[in-house]
Order: sequence, then C-alpha cells, then structure tokens
Amino acid sequence: MVVVITNIMLWVVVIASLIAWLTAGRILKPLQSLTKAARNISESDLTQRIVTKGNGEVMELANTFNDMMERLERSFTNQRQFTNDIGHELRTPITIIRGHLELMGDDPQERYEAIALVIDELDRMASLVNDLILLAKSEQPAFLRLEWISLNLLMSELYAKAQAIAPRQWQLDVVEDGQIYCDRHRITQAMMNLVLNATQHTHPSDQIILGAAITDKEVQIWVQDMGEGIASEDQPHIFKRFSRGNNHQIRVSDGSGLGLAIAQSIAHAHGGTIKLKSNLGTGSTFTVVLPK
Repeated sequence: MVVVITNIMLWVVVIASLIAWLTAGRILKPLQSLTKAARNISESDLTQRIVTKGNGEVMELANTFNDMMERLERSFTNQRQFTNDIGHELRTPITIIRGHLELMGDDPQERYEAIALVIDELDRMASLVNDLILLAKSEQPAFLRLEWISLNLLMSELYAKAQAIAPRQWQLDVVEDGQIYCDRHRITQAMMNLVLNATQHTHPSDQIILGAAITDKEVQIWVQDMGEGIASEDQPHIFKRFSRGNNHQIRVSDGSGLGLAIAQSIAHAHGGTIKLKSNLGTGSTFTVVLPK
C-alpha cells in the first residue's frame, strides 16, 4: 500500500513539475524575447519587436516595449532626415560664399559686390538656423506659454499685421467671439507664416480672407487666398521641411522652406493641426484647428 501511494505521489510530482515547466516556459517566453531584442538593439537596427499573444502583465510589458521601440525608431528616422536636410540646405550657401571669396579680386567694386553677396548668404543661413532651432524647440514641454485670450482681439491683431505685409484685397471674417487657450505669440507666428505664404502666391488685385470660428470642441482660424493653388500630388508634402514637390512648385512661406513646417509644429504643440484645401487655379485655404 505504501509503495502504491509513493508511486502515485511520484507521478503527481512529475506531472506537476512538467506542467509547471511548460507553464513557466510559456510565461517567460516574452521575457526571453524581450532580453534577446534588447541585446540586438543598435543605432542601425531599431526594428526589433516582440510578438505578443494573450494578455496579462508580461504581455503588457511586451506591448510597452514595442511601443517604446516604435517611438525610438521614429525619433531616429526623423533625426537622420533632419540632419540630411540641414546638410543639404547649408551646402549651397557655403559653396556660394567660398566660391566668391576665392575668386574675389582687388577691384574695389568687385570686392564690394562680393562682400554684399556673402553677407546676404550669411543672413540667409542665420535665418535658416533660427528656424531650425525653433522647430527643435517646438517638441519641448516649455515651448508654449498658454493663456486665455479673446478670439476677436487675436483676429484684429492678425488682420492689422497681415495688411502691413503686402497690398492685397484683405478681408476679415469672424463668426463669433470667445475665449481660446493658446500661446498668443506662437499662434501669431504660425498665422503670419500662412499669411506670408498667401501673399507670395497672389497678386495685389487678389483677395485674401482671414477668418475664425469657434465651436464646443475646437477653434478654427484660416487664411484663404484666390491665388494659383496647389496641385493635389503636392499637397501631402506641403508641410514637410524643405519640400520642393515633384514639379518644384510647392508653396513655401519663406526663403528657407520652413515656414509651413513651423506653422504645423506650432499647431501640433497646441494639440491641433493644420488642414489644407486647395485646387489649382482657384486658390488655397489653410486652417489652423486647435482644441478648445
């Protein structure tokens, strides 16, 4: 009898150990995958992911790891693209400056013209660097100084500043007044970039409309022009840094090619976005959409 009981207990222990081993292996498999993925991560390979199935705390840890890797991969990709863009855009003015300095002769007029050109290129580089710094700062928590302001007051200020940029047939449309929570300086900066963009693609006889509307959920501020418009194939790329488009006619709000990217970054920093509606030959409408 004792032998039978002992044999049964041994079998129970063996079966229980086998079940525990299989269960532990299944539970620890994501942790093993996590360890393997972490060891294989490098600056050149951020594609490591963990295959997740089921639920539980281990699966939650694996999902958190995958989300982290997604953010890291996007960050490194953007950083590489950002560096490539900077190198590409700075290469041209540096080449121009070097070339004119190397070829500058002793003639006073020639020297004067060369120096004037070099100073102009240096000013352009300084503006480009300032814009790049602004784009980098837009991702920092302290980028915005939020306050409650009157929408009508903001639009009146934008309208007055817009009229000073260029002679156009200006019009101001405000549906209703209300208080909005935003960084007054940054929103003005974004809207002035959009206004400048509109003036660069219209004529003095063309109309440009500034308008705003406020609902229970969001605030909309727009710049509508009657200019040349934007081709549909270029519209998905309009807010990218230094975008030029397939036909090299993508509209930009300044010489650096960063004006629209800055405007979008400011909108994103507020938790909003910029919507574009445009057709070739009929004009464009850029709408800044902010959460209320």
